[in-house]
Formats: sequence, structure tokens, C-alpha cells
Amino acid sequence: MDFVSIDWNLVVQNLIQLGVAFVLALPIAIDREKASRSAGLRTFPLVAVSACGYMLVGISVLDTTDAEARVLQGLITGIGFIGGGAILKSGGNVSGTATAASIWNTGLIGVAVAFHRYEIAILLALINVITLRFVRRFKENPEEE
Repeated sequence: MDFVSIDWNLVVQNLIQLGVAFVLALPIAIDREKASRSAGLRTFPLVAVSACGYMLVGISVLDTTDAEARVLQGLITGIGFIGGGAILKSGGNVSGTATAASIWNTGLIGVAVAFHRYEIAILLALINVITLRFVRRFKENPEEE
């Protein structure tokens, strides 16, 4: 009796995709950790890997692109909710918006990897890191994000 049937080739393929999502999220995570933000080294890779994982499951078990789109819609909403927790308001100051946007973007990196759109995932990661590291110089108060 075969209770569990595992396609080891698929395991390796999924492991590679989840690993790519993890690695692409690390530079963003390191930047946020160094900036002492509320989300950092653990949050960003977990968001990328979980978003990739949800889409991998959706792609493998759902039979229509409409159903896959609903999974994607749920991810966008859920990750936005997580990002909303990174935004803090104190008096007239709002901080954490760059971290929140980065969380959202990191989820999309995971989704792009799940769909084998590595070029999009790499570009999203690069744009995110460049924005966090270099655009900060043009802000009047670089501590507010």
C-alpha cells in the first residue's frame, strides 16, 4: 500500500524555487535589519517563501487561471495586512511605509518565482534594494520611512 507518493524531482524543483525566493529577499531583509525596522531578517524571507509556497500549491492543485488569480488576490490582501502592521503613526509623524511597501514587494518576488518569472523577481529585488539604499539620500528626513 502506497499511502504517500512523493515525486522527488518535484521536491527538488520546489526546493530550488523556495530557495531562490529566500535568497532574493535577503538583501531587503538585511537593509531593514540594519535600519532597525520592525521587520527584518526573519520577516522578509518568510514572506517571500510563503508567498511562493502558496502560489506553488495553487498552481499545482487548481485547474483554472481564474482560481490561481483568486489565490494571488488573497496573497496581495494578506501581505498588505502584514505590511500595514509595520506602519506606525505618532502624532503627525508616520513611519514604516518603506518597510510596509518592501514587505508587499517581497511577497510579489515570491509569486514571480513561483511562476518561473525569475527576471521579474530579480528586478523587483534590485529595485527594492536600490530604493531603500540610495533614494533615502534625497529625503528631507531620512529617518522617517
